[in-house]
Amino acid sequence: MRADRPPVSGAFYGLAAAALFGLNAPIAKLLLPGVDPLPLAGLLYSGGGLGLVAVGLARRAEPGAVVRETALQRADYGVLLAIIVAGGFVGPVLMLVGLQRVSAVFGSLLLNLEAPFTMFLAVTIFREHLGRYEAGGAALVILGATILSFVPGDMSSDAGGMAALTGACLSWAIDNNLTQRLALRDPVAVARAKMIGAGMLSLGLAVACGYAMPATGRIVAALVAGFGIYGVSVVFAVEALRRLGAAREAAYFATAPFVGAAVAVPLLGERLGVRELMAAAIMGSGVVALLRAEHAHPHAHEALEHDHAHLHDEHHRHDHDGSVEEPHAHHHVHAPLIHTHAHVSDVHHRHRH
Repeated sequence: MRADRPPVSGAFYGLAAAALFGLNAPIAKLLLPGVDPLPLAGLLYSGGGLGLVAVGLARRAEPGAVVRETALQRADYGVLLAIIVAGGFVGPVLMLVGLQRVSAVFGSLLLNLEAPFTMFLAVTIFREHLGRYEAGGAALVILGATILSFVPGDMSSDAGGMAALTGACLSWAIDNNLTQRLALRDPVAVARAKMIGAGMLSLGLAVACGYAMPATGRIVAALVAGFGIYGVSVVFAVEALRRLGAAREAAYFATAPFVGAAVAVPLLGERLGVRELMAAAIMGSGVVALLRAEHAHPHAHEALEHDHAHLHDEHHRHDHDGSVEEPHAHHHVHAPLIHTHAHVSDVHHRHRH
């Protein structure tokens, strides 16, 4: 395995993204009284985008900084637009439509379909690979999230509501897999564009539908919360997608509901019961299984030219003029290579099994 252990660093970013996004439910619950969900979602997205604009400006102000990430290219705009439409517009709208027609319990359980949909698309369409041990670990995480989402109560639903929520999960699964295609670009730039685009769409839809905007204090609170819950979380998620691929990242991200439940204890005065602790144990065992899984076999790398942040490891052996500061980003060429080492489905390891 490479010295930087991509599966381990990818797990860190995936779990960190889930932890930040897990704050969404308890903090949104504090902000929701007197605010409609759609404008609140638009404000949270916008806060994430504006915060990342500030991050980008601060990075540009660094004198003589090494180019460490690859900027978005014109060829990326089509994929980026699809990401914004699928994840920032279609998904939230279908979710809101669905939640109006089904019970909260049934809706919460059905929204867990995002992770298996993401994995299915990643494996069947985008050539990712999950071994049996990894698939079992991912299944444990999803099972724990499902248990955590279940609250005894009204399970009523109708076909239209089910279809809308299923469509929302499929939209977010498409978003996740398309975002993986941009994972070699600057994560801050990808997340910033995604947040700003989704925020504009959500706020535009809220205004068009006649939703009232909240008071100034609530707007400021939502923008600040959105920077961490949405903005930084998406940056970490893109980092995880870069290192792990969409299928594994989805498994780690599925731990977000437990984080929300744990934070609700001190924030909202709630408590963890047997169900929450059991779900945490199941998800924890799934995460351990994912971390311990190793996939190694002889594999061939075809010649490849691309541009992304990298270190000079066994996959990146090329010359530079003058001194080199790592990591750095530039256009480079990969010569054909056959070797054996532990790997995951990152951009350099999309091969048949």
